[in-house]
Amino acid sequence: MCLDTGIVGLKPTSFKQVVQDPKWQEAMTEEYNALLTNDTWELVPPQSGHNLVGCKWVYRVKFNSDGSVERYKARLVALGNHQ
Repeated sequence: MCLDTGIVGLKPTSFKQVVQDPKWQEAMTEEYNALLTNDTWELVPPQSGHNLVGCKWVYRVKFNSDGSVERYKARLVALGNHQ
């Protein structure tokens, strides 16, 4: 069974949409807090001569087995192709 037919309106297509929706804001806050709690990364000033690795937000809607929305999930991922 394909659930993609009903999620077109649920998945954001731009960051502007995300910042206007409290569900996605909460998902991003949860991800950011998890990164800080787990000491996953540390923000440091850039040094000359080093490549910077960027990042982007990836959004997913997680579903229950009955097709209802379980939660909104946001992940901050590194753009490894820019290393």
